[in-house]
Amino acid sequence: MKMYVGLDVHSKQCTFAIQDGDGKLQARGEFETTIEGIAGWVKKHSLDQQTTVGMETGLITPFVASQLRANGIENVVVINAVEVRAKARRRTQKSDTSDAFEICDGIRRGIYVSIVEVPDAATQKLRETLATRRHFVSAATSEVNAIKSTLRKAGLGHLYRTLDSEKAFERLLAFPQINVELRSTIEAHKRVWDALRKEVKTLDKQLEQMHAAMSEQVERLRTVPGVGPIVALTALAYFARPERFKNAKHAASYTGLVPQTYNSADRECYGHITKQGPRELRNMLCESAQHAAKKGHPLNPLYRRVRNKKGHKVAVIAVAHRLARILWSMMKKETEFEITRYIGTDSKWDQLLDGDELTAPHQEAVKH
Repeated sequence: MKMYVGLDVHSKQCTFAIQDGDGKLQARGEFETTIEGIAGWVKKHSLDQQTTVGMETGLITPFVASQLRANGIENVVVINAVEVRAKARRRTQKSDTSDAFEICDGIRRGIYVSIVEVPDAATQKLRETLATRRHFVSAATSEVNAIKSTLRKAGLGHLYRTLDSEKAFERLLAFPQINVELRSTIEAHKRVWDALRKEVKTLDKQLEQMHAAMSEQVERLRTVPGVGPIVALTALAYFARPERFKNAKHAASYTGLVPQTYNSADRECYGHITKQGPRELRNMLCESAQHAAKKGHPLNPLYRRVRNKKGHKVAVIAVAHRLARILWSMMKKETEFEITRYIGTDSKWDQLLDGDELTAPHQEAVKH
């Protein structure tokens, strides 16, 4: 008999509800979120390959999904937590027990649409490595910003330009205006900066090994101007199986680089970008889009056209959106970048940008 299971997952314990195909509740309760706890729970309730298990997105969800698969349950459905909450029968009365039942009953009836891809072990490892690297890079940038802030407070903001290397720090510390107290503060931040940069180099070596395993795909994506190995690896990690997206529009929507919309009757509103989907991929696309400001970049005409109307920030988002569509298409079709194919301006995003209805990041406009 086919069984349906709903899990409300937490770091210490999971709450579950089990239904049969007719919707009859077979069991409910809790188990520990550990390797042994999950294995014992699967064995106790005789769950097999025909069982469908559903759960919300969350920090601990990938671990639970991997352990379920390790215990023979292949059909694991991960649902966007926002949709689960929106479709709950009693949205104002939340409990772990009711959440588990809502998920169980929902996957049995097939009401959920926002199904999240659960990557394989290799892809998950790549995602975690990229996220850790970005965390250390951001932390190192914070240390540099703290040094710059200290110098500005002392009226010495004119002494530095960039602080991204040992030589830059040596030049800064050589200025006679740097007294003992300032030197001590700068050196303290620099020690942290050195440790973070060391960790980044270690992670870069790990990514080089992963790069070697998918070198052909990475080099293909790097034919796009402004796309380096980190951006290419990030696209491969998060787009993963490109065939799971219906078209380029859906792939771009997955990145969250599309405007929020509200259309009703003759009222049509556009606001901030949705910021749904993986933040890591969105950030890397935006960093790569900065290269479009250069005149020789093939997406520079798009960048200039949008910048002249909406400003630099919106222009970067527009280029990042186009890059998302380009990279997805190249992955799916296994082709290299071709200017004549990818510089058209017929996308819905570009149509919005051509008009006055798309807002700047901190504004909202209404088109009647």
